Amino acid sequence: MPGAFTDRKAQERYFAVYAEVLRKWPVPAEELDIPTKFGPTRVRRSGPGHGTPIVLLHGIMGSSLSWYPHLAELAARHPVYAVDSIGEPGHSVETEPASTDDDLAEWLSEVLAALDQEKAYLAGVSRGGYLALNLATRSTDRIAGVIGLEPAGFAELSVPKFILWSMKEIFPWLLPAAIQRRIIDGDPAVRRTLRPLLFATFKYKAQLPPQRVFADDELRAIDVPVQLVLGARSHIHRAREVAARVAKLNPRIRTEIVPRTTHALTLQQPELVTTHVLDFVEADRT
Repeated sequence: MPGAFTDRKAQERYFAVYAEVLRKWPVPAEELDIPTKFGPTRVRRSGPGHGTPIVLLHGIMGSSLSWYPHLAELAARHPVYAVDSIGEPGHSVETEPASTDDDLAEWLSEVLAALDQEKAYLAGVSRGGYLALNLATRSTDRIAGVIGLEPAGFAELSVPKFILWSMKEIFPWLLPAAIQRRIIDGDPAVRRTLRPLLFATFKYKAQLPPQRVFADDELRAIDVPVQLVLGARSHIHRAREVAARVAKLNPRIRTEIVPRTTHALTLQQPELVTTHVLDFVEADRT
């Protein structure tokens, strides 16, 4: 069964909030609806008409809008394509269930093919990083490289533990900005902007395939540069163990561990994230 909102009212509420957050998109953009086997996929294109393209993939139950704090700088140098992933809230409409990792790879491959770019760099947060790596383990025909920001797929994910961490992470979003500045890293304005969208997603029922751990042979098969940026205090994996494992498996996969950060790395260190994406793309081109 495809993912869907619980009722029409919940859907209307979500898209009203989506439209409000979209006002924060800092640069002109073109909205594309790309037909795929699994349903039309919304992609927002920004940036120049030439240059090395970057495809942005958001975290679980998010949307392309979560990338808005990074867009101005990324799009100043590169064509940028921000994707609403299929099967999750956003303007992509799942009509055929993407129920396996093969399905997810097929979906993303179709999206990339429709962008009319020979190759693109994929930048993914959490599940977005998983989606990028999932495709890269199968085919890199349209992939120049992957940067995974706290990507999933490197340890068994405990759902109760993830929910508990999420609740602890979300609670400070409800506090006044002055208190947020004292107790959490990052810009409180970003959390305030995304907060209504986050709460509106609670009325969306996703039917996502189980997330698994990448096998050694899959990681060995990746034949493009990969940069993993991990939070030292991540709860979804042990960063040092991930770094040690991939170093043994594939010299193309490099890892950086960011001190004092958690799975919320992109919120805690947004400027670092933007810089890492740009540095990865431009260093690899050089």
